[in-house]
Amino acid sequence: MKLLFVSLSLLALASCYQGQPSQDTPVHPNPNMDNQQRYDPQSQSTFFADGATMRTPPAGTVARGFLHEDSVYYTGMVHDTTPVRLSPVPTTLAELKRGQQRYNIYCAPCHSRLGDGKGMVVQRGLNPPPPSYHEDRLLQAADGHFFNVITNGIRNMPPYKYQIPVEDRWAIVAYVRALQRSEHATIQDVPADVRGGIK
Repeated sequence: MKLLFVSLSLLALASCYQGQPSQDTPVHPNPNMDNQQRYDPQSQSTFFADGATMRTPPAGTVARGFLHEDSVYYTGMVHDTTPVRLSPVPTTLAELKRGQQRYNIYCAPCHSRLGDGKGMVVQRGLNPPPPSYHEDRLLQAADGHFFNVITNGIRNMPPYKYQIPVEDRWAIVAYVRALQRSEHATIQDVPADVRGGIK
C-alpha cells in the first residue's frame, strides 16, 4: 500500500513539473479568466446603445495619480490668482542640485547658466533675449510666479508642464533663487569661518 501511495505521489509531482515544453493543449480547470471577452480601444460595441466601447468617465472621476488636492503645490498660486510667495518645498542641497541639473537642460539654452538671458539660443539670434533673473522686477517676484511661468509659459517662452514634472519645477525655482542670490551676495552671506579666504 505504501508503495502504491509513493508511486502515485511521484506521478502527481512529476505532472506538476513545467520545465519541458509540451505540444499538448494546456489543461484549464476554470478557463473564464484565461479567455475573457474584451474590447480593443475605439472598437465597436454591440452591448452599448451608442456602439462605443470607450465610455465617458462618471462626473467627478479623477485618473490615478491626478488627484491634485494641494493646489498651491500643483499650480504655484493661491486662490488661482496670486502667486505663492514662498515655495511649498523645503530647499535642501539635494533639491538645489536637482534644480541645477534640470535648469541646465531646459532653461540655460535661452536664460544662460548665469540667468542673465544670454543663452546660446539668444547668442545665435534664434530667439529674442528673455529678461535677466537679476533685474529688480524678478528679484522681487514670488516663487509662485516662476513656477507658473515654467508651467504655462509667457510671451515667447512655451509651457514646460508636459516636459518637467511638478517636483522638478519647484527644484528649478529653488535653483533660480540660488542664481539670484549668487549675483547679489554680500560678505555677510559668507560663513564667518570662510570670509578670510575671500579676496
